[in-house]
Amino acid sequence: MAGPRHHKRVLIYSHDSFGLGHLRRCRAIAHSLVDADPALSVLILSGSPIIGSFDFRSRVDFVRVPGVIKLRNGEYVSLNLHIDIEETLAMRSSIIRHTADIFDPDMLIVDKEPLGLRGEVRDTLELLQCRRATVILGLRDVMDDPEALESEWERKHALPALAEYYDEIWVYGLPQICDPLAGLNVPASVRRKMVYTGYLRRTANDAVLTPDLQQIIEKPFLLVTPGGGGDGDELVDMVLAAYEQDPDIPLPALIVFGPFMAPEQRVGFAARAARLQRVHAITFSARLEALIARAVGVVAMGGYNTFCEILSFDKPALIMPRIAPRLEQHIRAARAAELGLLAMLPETRSRDPQAMATALRRLVNQPPPSSAVIPGLLDGMLNVNRLAKKWLDRDRIPQLVMRARASQ
Repeated sequence: MAGPRHHKRVLIYSHDSFGLGHLRRCRAIAHSLVDADPALSVLILSGSPIIGSFDFRSRVDFVRVPGVIKLRNGEYVSLNLHIDIEETLAMRSSIIRHTADIFDPDMLIVDKEPLGLRGEVRDTLELLQCRRATVILGLRDVMDDPEALESEWERKHALPALAEYYDEIWVYGLPQICDPLAGLNVPASVRRKMVYTGYLRRTANDAVLTPDLQQIIEKPFLLVTPGGGGDGDELVDMVLAAYEQDPDIPLPALIVFGPFMAPEQRVGFAARAARLQRVHAITFSARLEALIARAVGVVAMGGYNTFCEILSFDKPALIMPRIAPRLEQHIRAARAAELGLLAMLPETRSRDPQAMATALRRLVNQPPPSSAVIPGLLDGMLNVNRLAKKWLDRDRIPQLVMRARASQ
């Protein structure tokens, strides 16, 4: 007969197939959880096509579901398979549920989407609810403009799902900076489930870098990162234009294009960078934390993960946020700038190379984020570990044991 299970299990679901934000956040949380508990295993479900490019700690693994990509018109299509999107979503939903059935987690953490992509997690939520597993929704500090989020969540029936399926909602931020559900008519019962953890502190190991890259970062430099790069062409274009117009900017720049930048854009930008003595460019680094830790300052679009890394490594930062299709980055950057955590290049000046050059010059002498004292700012990982332990310590009979007892 199967005995009690001595190792706890956490399943993390990340819906995104495009970009790096959700994957990197989930990976960081998984690593923090296993570091805090030697009797814990974590499995990540992801649609990211480059999840295999990252290394994972012992007791952390992943299952990749078929990828999808969101078109400019809001519709989804299969990323690599020449099949209908409904077939792709049916496959994803089946894989997610089957994985949850066999892995039988004590806790499920759903990243951002309460019902998953197009509702693909609903069956899994119902399965794990019946098994008395803890179900957590993790939200970043900013979701979107309140009006846009209200319309989106009404269409997706997200608010009822918060009340029906979730035991707790972890907000990876602080209320004095942002409330991700601001402007929504959130029931008091759901509000009581919300716990603000603080931002998720990141660490950088002594990464082994290529000789060429090691040579570039031996001297002081500015790191330019548009995240995944899929929508980072304006940022990269403006930084290159700034160095083209003002070649004596005090510090050289290292631009990391990101794996999702369109090849034709990347080739064009790389050619421009090659003509500039003080600009170096690479396509991708799975160890971006190590580069941020070594940079004098950071120039970025201001996605959640980059913001956490700027805070964690206490780097002066210049943010040029995107404003479409979501206002998330702009809302975060504007509030952080108000608090003195970073500098933001206003939208009215973001297309002016001289304004960018001036901002890059100022970045060298800009105060680091730690000059603004905000209690609990980077307590996110500690609190996630503490909250997870609270739920995982409760009694629950694993499904394997239940099945063994039923067969007697």
